[in-house]
Amino acid sequence: MSAPGEAFSAAAGWPYLRIAAQALESGQFSPAAFRQVLEQGAALLRDRFADDEDVALLVRDRAHLVDIALRTAWARHAGKFSGDLALIAVGGYGRGELHPCSDIDIMVLLPKSDSADWQPEIEKFLTLLWDMGLEVGHSVRSIDDCQRESLADISVATTLFEARLLAGPESLFAGMRRALAQDRLWSSADFFEAKVKEQTERHHRYFDTAYNLEPNVKSSPGGLRDIQTIGWVAKRHFGTDTLDELVAHGFLTREELRKLKAGQNFLWKIRFGLHVLTGRREDRLLFDYQIKLAKLFGYEDASFTLAVEQLMQKYYRTVMDVSLLNEMLLQLFREDILTQSAAPVPINARFQIRNDYLEVTHADVFARAPAALLELFVLLQQHPQVRGVRAETIRLIGAHAPLIDEEFRQNPRHHRLFMEILRAPVGVTHELRRMNLYGVLGRYIPAFGRIVGRMQYDLFHAYTVDAHTLFVVSNLRRMAMPKFNDEFPSLSQIMQSLPRQELAYLAALFHDIAKGRGGDHSELGAVDAEAFCLEQGLGRYDARLAAWLVKNHLILSLTAQKKDISDPEVVLEFAMRVGDQAHLDYLYVLTVADVRGTNPKLWNAWKARLFEEIYERTKQALRRGLEKPVDQEELIRETQADARARLGELDAEDIERVWSQWTDGYFLRFTPEEIAWHTSLLAHRHPFDDAPLVAIRQLSERGGTAVLTYTPRRMHSFARTTAVLDQMGLNVVDARLILSANGFSLETYVVLEDSGAVITDSLRIREIEKGLWRNLQQPQDPQVTVTRRAPRQVRMFSTPTQVNFSIDKNNNRTILELIAADRPGLLSEVGKVFKAERVAIDGAKIMTIGERAEDVFYITDTDGRPLNDGACERVKQSLAQSLDRHDNQRS
Repeated sequence: MSAPGEAFSAAAGWPYLRIAAQALESGQFSPAAFRQVLEQGAALLRDRFADDEDVALLVRDRAHLVDIALRTAWARHAGKFSGDLALIAVGGYGRGELHPCSDIDIMVLLPKSDSADWQPEIEKFLTLLWDMGLEVGHSVRSIDDCQRESLADISVATTLFEARLLAGPESLFAGMRRALAQDRLWSSADFFEAKVKEQTERHHRYFDTAYNLEPNVKSSPGGLRDIQTIGWVAKRHFGTDTLDELVAHGFLTREELRKLKAGQNFLWKIRFGLHVLTGRREDRLLFDYQIKLAKLFGYEDASFTLAVEQLMQKYYRTVMDVSLLNEMLLQLFREDILTQSAAPVPINARFQIRNDYLEVTHADVFARAPAALLELFVLLQQHPQVRGVRAETIRLIGAHAPLIDEEFRQNPRHHRLFMEILRAPVGVTHELRRMNLYGVLGRYIPAFGRIVGRMQYDLFHAYTVDAHTLFVVSNLRRMAMPKFNDEFPSLSQIMQSLPRQELAYLAALFHDIAKGRGGDHSELGAVDAEAFCLEQGLGRYDARLAAWLVKNHLILSLTAQKKDISDPEVVLEFAMRVGDQAHLDYLYVLTVADVRGTNPKLWNAWKARLFEEIYERTKQALRRGLEKPVDQEELIRETQADARARLGELDAEDIERVWSQWTDGYFLRFTPEEIAWHTSLLAHRHPFDDAPLVAIRQLSERGGTAVLTYTPRRMHSFARTTAVLDQMGLNVVDARLILSANGFSLETYVVLEDSGAVITDSLRIREIEKGLWRNLQQPQDPQVTVTRRAPRQVRMFSTPTQVNFSIDKNNNRTILELIAADRPGLLSEVGKVFKAERVAIDGAKIMTIGERAEDVFYITDTDGRPLNDGACERVKQSLAQSLDRHDNQRS
């Protein structure tokens, strides 16, 4: 926000503006001459930007250059109407702020609406602008039109409130200003309410967080629109044209003005850079632009932090500052515009409530009683009717935050207050987020302060580390509150039964706190967590439990997603690592909260069921006793009995005939629900029928849609089936392949839609069945090609192929772990390599981590034995060549 006079006095110092004006006024009046002047000016602005010149001058010089072109063109075409019509800049151009590809919005203001004599000349003027290369948004209105449309639409009103006269009669422009005055439309109060509502709705479109991976520098929370909202409200209420004038009105301190201007300039710099890089109006800070801007701005990779991560950390910290100033200033405006100040309601000697907001009783409260910096958040929890903190108190918190030093952190009273915040029945997440926004949390836990705004340059983590951490706490809190029991009933029951829920919150606060330091963040964070818990006065057992959770916060997720949890040995190994039921309960709720808080797209019914399955199997192992592992024969008997019960009246002989073709491994790897389904399908099938069988069913115990194929054994069936499923837009999350005694291959794939949803549409299920059946009934190996393209974001990353082998001695097979760039057709490519190398697939666990696939395959040679060293090396080389070649073609 800037006054026209201020903007263009600075801009007039750019020598090229005089050259441009002289060139256009010297008679070289042709579209080509205009275009040349504008293109030369744009090139000079890009050069100045590359030289790191103040971006505030650049956006104003760009506006001034366009002013010269428009005024000259108007003078040639308005002719006899120049004394009657006014050419007006509106919107951002009206503020005198233009980025290289910003919208150029103008309005022709008419003295009255019923004359059409001016239309031919105005049309010529607009055609000339187009020929010059200026894409302008234009409107033609009378004063009555302006008033009527402003009354109907707050956006139109806001645009016109920022109007600036370019050419034409001052009196006409002044008449429009009078028609739009507060006593005629949009009073300060109405305008304020409308703009706050508009901002709230805009924030909702960005999920109320500034910490998205690819933020919009203009419209995301904490972006340029939030600064403009402050300016609009100030202009309407005070008539101010610059942010500086808010200091004189007592609404901003000099330091806050400096922060706001620094934030605006940094966001302007990013937006200017986006326009330069793309050659278009681009406000989204996409991954590829982030890398290029980091390089353009001179950031360099450090030991543990990429250049792009440094740039984005500055961005996120900037929008955090802007968000806080926006909240504070809008609250001040609310008090000044809407609220009649009421008498304060005392709470204690230090705090009182005024107009539903908490405030200090005296300006020196924090200086005299530093503990009040934490007490404030406790009081907000104890008084949920309070709407927030008064702006002046927010300002005082910022001024006194440096009091939170090492001495403050060692004070037992402060320890008690912090733990009281974590143990409160309500408001834990809200106040931790408020503490983070106000800068208190990062000072009380300095390690947390270092992760504020830290992003990780991948597609797996959708938020900055601090935002993710607080989402994890929020997820835990929802499990702890009975009103949300319907979301995750069993998890809520476990969470609410924990003896000390605050340990889960502490583990959440510390689980990623060592990100960006190098080394294992789980190990380093565990050390920090134990030390902090002991400092806060927790007992040694509780401190060690919190530290254990931080150190092991990934093991349940990795075990469930990358290991064969139908294997009792895998479950026993995991149970031994967990140790007891208490550790398992804490770990389970933390894991679910963590995964759900990492990326909204990660959580689905399949993953929920997978985590529940490892939890229940481990719980059973712990109950049985680790010294008495489950007996496989007993487990098989239990599974078969459950499956028989589900088969109802199916003849026992038919059941035995079907089951006789399977080894014991079949009954360990499939659930009773699945076995009953398979048996019912195969019980009435003729022994000599070799036609492919395809069936699809929802599996309640698997949390996904199961696709079954039963065909004569082929080495290439995995590649063919996964290619068909992939081409249909399905994600395979689990695959199990088992050979029957009669030479058939039973393959089951658990699939989800690309969105992560289970498949419920009967037509969609029929389409999948037909596609698979057509493919599998062909005796030859058809060339099934996956033509779907990888999403744009995925194509931005390069992941070298990594292949590792280990031996599963219990099941006499080889475990192949593959890390590769995720893309459509990956599983089919792997299957083709396995076919070429004569490798049989026993099963697969499919895990996608953002742009990266981390898949596990259980494989044997054609004789059902683990691969020897030579075969492993050949498979490794073939996979690397095939997958990396595909990556090179994609890029």
